[in-house]
Amino acid sequence: MRENLVEALQEIWSHKMRSFLTMLGVIIGIASIIAIVSTIKGTNDQIMKDLVGKGNNNVSISLYQGDYEYYFEGDTVSEITQVTEEQQEEIRSIEHVEDATFYNSRTYVDNISAGSKVLSGGKIYGIDTHYLNTCGYVVYQGRAFVDIDYKKCNKVALLDSTAADILFPGENAVGQTLEISGEPFIIVGLYQQQTAFEPDIQNLSDYETYYTESYGTVLIPNVDWAICYKYDEPQNAFVRADDTENMSAIGKSAQKIMQECISSSGTDLTYTAEDLVEEAKQQQQLSNSTNNLLIWVASIALLVGGIGVMNIMLVSVTERTREIGLKRSLGARRRRILMQFLTESAVLTSLGGVLGVVIGIVMAVIISNISGTPVGISVPAIVVSVAFSMVIGILFGLLPSVKAANLNPIDALRRE
Repeated sequence: MRENLVEALQEIWSHKMRSFLTMLGVIIGIASIIAIVSTIKGTNDQIMKDLVGKGNNNVSISLYQGDYEYYFEGDTVSEITQVTEEQQEEIRSIEHVEDATFYNSRTYVDNISAGSKVLSGGKIYGIDTHYLNTCGYVVYQGRAFVDIDYKKCNKVALLDSTAADILFPGENAVGQTLEISGEPFIIVGLYQQQTAFEPDIQNLSDYETYYTESYGTVLIPNVDWAICYKYDEPQNAFVRADDTENMSAIGKSAQKIMQECISSSGTDLTYTAEDLVEEAKQQQQLSNSTNNLLIWVASIALLVGGIGVMNIMLVSVTERTREIGLKRSLGARRRRILMQFLTESAVLTSLGGVLGVVIGIVMAVIISNISGTPVGISVPAIVVSVAFSMVIGILFGLLPSVKAANLNPIDALRRE
């Protein structure tokens, strides 16, 4: 085998231009496939990153009425009870669940103010002690809520930077007082996302999917919720998975437990887990179905390259007929001649495959820089591409190799 490899490399080197032109079809085909696969992988990774959990693998479980999320507007919901502590612990003990938080919320509120400033259209959450950790928030100024705040129902609040800028422009918000439904709350800290999330927005569809305008958010202890809104409200939940792939499963399990809080079977209210993994996979399938067509088109170049290899190997057999005849007359077996030409053909296409991989990666990076399309280099795709190019060399080099092996030594030596 080593001798065959050396002879193959010597033959390729002695006809450098011819060998390169022969490899060109394989190079173009492999490069196109690598570039397309890299773009597909990059796009799929970006879809999963942008759509699924924003980096924290959170599953949102919310109360729905029919097909739409239920928004509280001051009415009571007698059919639903709050999630009990036993149910909360049961959800936290689900396999692959790292943490879970249960909260009350109102959106588009207009009852939060500080002097003449009003947080119009903002959000307010009544949170438990697990909220910040589950959702990946950190307090960057002041302090977080502590146990005594929950035990004594201290009227304290946390603000995000947007709410702080609206209510206290140019001032330090920590230590200031705001009013929620006329009740004074002391701001003890400011919070933010621990890891900044920046979705890759390329078009209007991405903008509508990923972008949500923030009008500011206020957090208060859930024990203070009744102070502001005067009645108990059903809770929603965030459940954090240990891995993105487990989000759908834990969402369904937690949803089933929270569904037990709905006492009336005739109501159209239901707890629903947002299955972002499935939504991401649907978008990935749509992307893949389009790009797979491009892969088939690129594969045609490989077929053309394979035919080119067969043609040049037939020419090589014709040129080296006397050499073959001499080897056969000195005792070389047909298998030896067959393996010699098969090896040369496989080496030729393998080199084309390696060059194609390098060019494909460069093409993918160039496409990414020009169009902004994310790129993800797939190591399995690289390995398969090189192996496939070798297979092409073996398949399309088989006919010329068999022809060379079957030459009659006497006739071969007579050939001019």
